[in-house]
Amino acid sequence: MQITDTILMVRPASFRANEETATTNFFQSTNTKTDPRSIQQAALKEFDYMVELLRRHEINVLVIDDTPTPVKPSAIFPNNWFSTSPEGIVSIFPIYAANRRPEKRDDILKMLAEKFVVKDLQDWSEFEVEGKFLEGTGSMVIDHENKVIYTCYSPRTDISVLEKFANANKFRAIIFFAVDNNGNPVYHTNVMMTLGENFAILCEEAIEEEWELIAVRQLLESSGHEVIRITKDQMHSFAGNMLQVKNSKGEKFLLMSQTAYDSLDEEQKEELAARSLLLPIPIPVIEKTEGGSVRCMIAEIFLEKK
Repeated sequence: MQITDTILMVRPASFRANEETATTNFFQSTNTKTDPRSIQQAALKEFDYMVELLRRHEINVLVIDDTPTPVKPSAIFPNNWFSTSPEGIVSIFPIYAANRRPEKRDDILKMLAEKFVVKDLQDWSEFEVEGKFLEGTGSMVIDHENKVIYTCYSPRTDISVLEKFANANKFRAIIFFAVDNNGNPVYHTNVMMTLGENFAILCEEAIEEEWELIAVRQLLESSGHEVIRITKDQMHSFAGNMLQVKNSKGEKFLLMSQTAYDSLDEEQKEELAARSLLLPIPIPVIEKTEGGSVRCMIAEIFLEKK
C-alpha cells in the first residue's frame, strides 16, 4: 500500500521561475536573468531524460503534456493539485498560487477514470476563496498503511483543511513546525521528510521543538520505520525530497535528484541502498528555477487498473 508501480508526470510547456510561488518557497532561485526559452528547453531535456531513465528500469510512467494556454510555469509538479489512494479515491487540493490553479485539468481526471477504478472524487478547491490551502503530497507526507499524515506548518498548508481531509479519509494528522537554514518555515513537508515502506528520511534539525521531534520519531519508529537522519544542508540539497517506488517486476527503487544523492555521506547511502536501488536523476535547472525536486515532479497512482 505504501509504494506504487505507476506514476504520473506532466511534461511542461511553459516552465520558468514562478514569481507567485517564490514568496513562500525559499528553495527557489531568485535569479530570473536567464532567457525563459532556454530555461524551458533545459527543463524539457531534464524531464525527458528522467522519464526515459524510469522507463528503462521498467517503472510505469504516465506522461501528460502540459497545455500551452493558459501559461502554467509550475505544471511540472502535479502532486500538489491531486493525489490518489489505495482506497480508490482521487483528491483535488486548494493551491496557494493563483497561477497554479489552472493546472487542475478535467481531461487528466477523465483519463484516470478511464484507465483506473475511481470510487470517489474529493474536491477541496472551495477553500481557495477563503485563502486556505493544502498542497497535496507536498503539504502531506502520507503513511497509507498506518493511516497517518505528517505535516509541517506552512502558508501553503492550512491546518483546518488538513484536519477536514484527515477526518474524511480516517487519517491521524501529526503537525509540527519545521524551519530552513534561515529560520523560514519549510514550504512543503516533502522537502524535509520521505517515507518508505520500512524507513523514513527525516531532517531532525528542522524540527526545533524537542517534544514535536520526539513525537514524530516515536510514531515513525512504532509504525516500523527506521529513521535515517539528514542535516539542514542536505535538506537544502533536496535530500528529503525522495520517493520509493517499485517497477513492474516488484523491484524497489528510491528516486532522488543527483544533487540529493551527492549530498549524502557514504553511511547514509549504504543505509538507503540496503532498502532500495538508489536512482539519482540530474535535474539541476528544474531544482534551481522552481525550488522543487524529483519527488515534487511525481504524482503516485495507487488506483486499481481497469
